[in-house]
Amino acid sequence: MDLCKRFGFLFILILTVGCKQVERNFRASSPLIQYEGRYEYLNDTSVALIGSGSVIEMNIVGDTCTLFLSNSVQDHSYVALEVNQEYKGRFLVDGSPLRIKLPSSDTSSVKIYKVTEASTGDVIFNKVIAKNLIEVTQVNKPIIEFIGNSITCGMGAQTEEIPCDTGEWYDQHNSYLAYGPRTARALNCDYRLSCVSGMGMYRNWNDEEQPVMPHVYKNLRLNSDTSKKIAFEIKPDLVSIALGTNDLSLGDGKKDRSVFDQKRFISNYTDFVKMIFDMYPETKVVMLTSPMVGEREQGILLESLKIIQRDMMGKPIYLFEFAQMEPNGCGGHPNLSDHRKMAEQLIPFLGKQLNN
Repeated sequence: MDLCKRFGFLFILILTVGCKQVERNFRASSPLIQYEGRYEYLNDTSVALIGSGSVIEMNIVGDTCTLFLSNSVQDHSYVALEVNQEYKGRFLVDGSPLRIKLPSSDTSSVKIYKVTEASTGDVIFNKVIAKNLIEVTQVNKPIIEFIGNSITCGMGAQTEEIPCDTGEWYDQHNSYLAYGPRTARALNCDYRLSCVSGMGMYRNWNDEEQPVMPHVYKNLRLNSDTSKKIAFEIKPDLVSIALGTNDLSLGDGKKDRSVFDQKRFISNYTDFVKMIFDMYPETKVVMLTSPMVGEREQGILLESLKIIQRDMMGKPIYLFEFAQMEPNGCGGHPNLSDHRKMAEQLIPFLGKQLNN
């Protein structure tokens, strides 16, 4: 009788172990994991997400997975999680494993987006533990690239978790819910972000000597480091440019600031657009005004963009004017609700240009 009990217990133990989900380690360099945006393979096992909106994509089999993410130089950063095209929230990256519950044991499409910007430091993806990964099927969607400043980066937008003027300056970043990605998703497009807080077309928010977007755009990290360049395999179908807010700003009001040089702004902007067309000959360009500047500044910006459009007649270059709004995020930036309103304005216009 004791022998039968022992065999019965052993059978149940074997059955229990056999039913448990067996998980495997998949390194970041696995061919089953895809990347888009500004990223870099660091070695045989790790990948750095550099730019805001850079994304990891994989198809995971099983009802759970564990992500191993770390930071390059910063104490912490943030990523957004999307499962089966559904936003699951913004998650802190602090070096601890991130265990994710998936909706079923069947295959789930999982995407992890960096929602902080390049200047805050890289998010390092090391590995994922899951039952299995299967190959990502590439779907050829149009790509919109959004080039801009802190507004495009989603700076100061997510104020519910960490109040304004507390924590690090990037603790309220969430580019996933900024106007650009919202617009792209509504139009069933993929997107790419090239944005730097404080950056302008000929001068930045509080300086006139540091590199501006035309200087850094081709550099992988969107800074003065020229050692590594972007090499996007897939060219954007449309490029949206939202720059001018910082050129027109008065800075912090303490540092000496020269009068806005409209001619220089127009010249730099025109040369930048020409560079975009040289890099992406088949693309269309949409220039955006800023909803966050005063009425006078908005008039100057609109006038400047109309001159650029006129001077580049014959090129597929379009102009979109945002309605002015009072920002409700941190430091004079739009919050998540403001970004939603901006996207609602932009969606029909970009949809029309994509279909022309």
